[in-house]
Amino acid sequence: MRLLVIEDDRDAADYLVKAFREVGHVADQSNDGDEGLAMALDGNYDILIIDRMLPKRDGLSVIGTLREKGVETPALILSALGQVDDRVKGLRAGGDDYVPKPYSFSELLARVEVLGRRRGGKGEDTIYRVADLELDRLSHEVKRAGKAVDLQPREFRLLEYLMKHAGQVVTRTMLLENVWDYHFDPQTNVIDVHISRLRSKIDKGFAQPLLHTVRGAGYMIRDGAR
Repeated sequence: MRLLVIEDDRDAADYLVKAFREVGHVADQSNDGDEGLAMALDGNYDILIIDRMLPKRDGLSVIGTLREKGVETPALILSALGQVDDRVKGLRAGGDDYVPKPYSFSELLARVEVLGRRRGGKGEDTIYRVADLELDRLSHEVKRAGKAVDLQPREFRLLEYLMKHAGQVVTRTMLLENVWDYHFDPQTNVIDVHISRLRSKIDKGFAQPLLHTVRGAGYMIRDGAR
């Protein structure tokens, strides 16, 4: 899933983003309410994790504005204000869940995954398919011809991005910016290494390859039969 963490405590935000990425999710962060609102409006996120007390615009205002504009992205509120009245106020403001601080990451992750399952078919597809290759974005399961494919978190994110853009050329720069979240030198071989590993896992032993190199342009996932 693609997550946005809006948290003014930079250490806490860095920790959450790193932790979410380690379990295979794509995660961005913002450290104030105005920027967070702008990113939530433009970023096509699956889940928002929003601190209640934010500079420039508080978390409840961010959620309220999103709802007024018709954005229904599930929002999980984080707050040191954990009394019943505080939680009720957060939910009535448009929040979908409320987690008091301090919290455990394992519980937070479970709640985020529950919100992702509730969202189901709304917004982006949760299952991508190309020929006999299937990727489930919620369960993080990948299968080809019904057989499970074991991928590392980075490999999963790479395949997810390629399958999201199935039939389209995906450039090295696009992969570096959207899968690695960094602006590496486009000449680095990190892409080639991961593409090679991914190809060996999803194509080896099958008559029709699905992962193709487009010389001088990038890579493409497509049905090899076409």
